[in-house]
Amino acid sequence: MRIGLIGYGEVGKTLAEDLRAQDHAVTAFDLKLGTPAGALLNEHAARCGVQLAASHADAVRGAELVISAVTASQTVAVAEACAASIGHAFFLDFNSASPGAKQEAAAVIDGAGGRYVEGAVMTLISGYRIKVPLLLGGAHAETLLPLITALGFSAKVASHKLGVASATKLCRSVMIKGLEVMLIESLTTARHYGVEDAVIASLYETYPGVDWQKQASYAFQRVIEHGRRRGEEMREAARTVRDAGLSPLSAAGTAERDTWIAEQGDAGVFGTRGEPGFARSTDWRTEADRLLANISHSIKDSSP
Repeated sequence: MRIGLIGYGEVGKTLAEDLRAQDHAVTAFDLKLGTPAGALLNEHAARCGVQLAASHADAVRGAELVISAVTASQTVAVAEACAASIGHAFFLDFNSASPGAKQEAAAVIDGAGGRYVEGAVMTLISGYRIKVPLLLGGAHAETLLPLITALGFSAKVASHKLGVASATKLCRSVMIKGLEVMLIESLTTARHYGVEDAVIASLYETYPGVDWQKQASYAFQRVIEHGRRRGEEMREAARTVRDAGLSPLSAAGTAERDTWIAEQGDAGVFGTRGEPGFARSTDWRTEADRLLANISHSIKDSSP
C-alpha cells in the first residue's frame, strides 16, 4: 500500500518502522525537515527506507492512505494543506484534537473528495507500536477498518458520527493527564515543606492499589519530555469541555502546567535533551528538587 505520513515525530516514526517492515511504500513530511532538527529525521528515514517529501502535497499525492500525526493545534491546518492532493484517499486523523476540530478537518477533506476518518489513540504508542488501541469515527470508518487491520492496527469503530472517538479520548485525558500534573504539583510542594513521605504514605493508605512512587516518577518523566505536546492536547480537551457547556477549570489548568513544565525543560532545568539522565530518574524527588532549585533561583533573581 502507498501510505503518506504527515508528522514524523514519535508516532510517525514508529508507524513508519512497522509499515516499512511489511514492505509498504511510505512517504513522510514534517515541518522540521528544513530545520537543524531535521537531520535526525533524515537519518531515520534513510535507515528505514522512508521517502521524505518536500511538502504536505507531495507526501499525499498518489497515496491510498494518509495518516496525520501532528500536534493537536495543527489538525485543521494539515487537512487544509493536504486537501488539494488528497484524491480519493483515506485520511486517518491521529491527532488529539477536539470533536469540533475533527469535524472542521473532515469538512475540508471530504469536500475535496477524500475520505476522512477520525482516529483516537487511547494510550501510549511506545508500548504497543502499530497495535496501539485505536478508536475510529466517521462515515468512512467502517470501510477503512479492514484495510488498516490488515496493516496491523488494533482498531475498532466507535461511531459513524464524527467526534465520538475524540470525545472519548479527551475526556479520558482530562483525568489521566490531570492526575499526572496534580502529582507533580502536590509532591513538588510537599518536597518543599519536607512532608513528601507523609503525603505518599497517605496516598498509599487511600489508594493501596497504586504504586505512588513509581507513578510519580513516571508522571515527571512523561510531562518533562512531552509537556508541550500534552499542553496542546489539553487545550483541545478544554475546548471539548467548554463545548459541553462546562468551564474547563481542570483541563485548562492541566494545559497550563504541562506547558510550564515544557518551558522549564527548554530552559535546561532538567538537563540537556538527548543526554543520559534527562528526565529519567527512577526517583521523582530528583526532578522535583531541580524544579524547586530553579524556582528558588528565580525568586532570588527577581528580588529588589
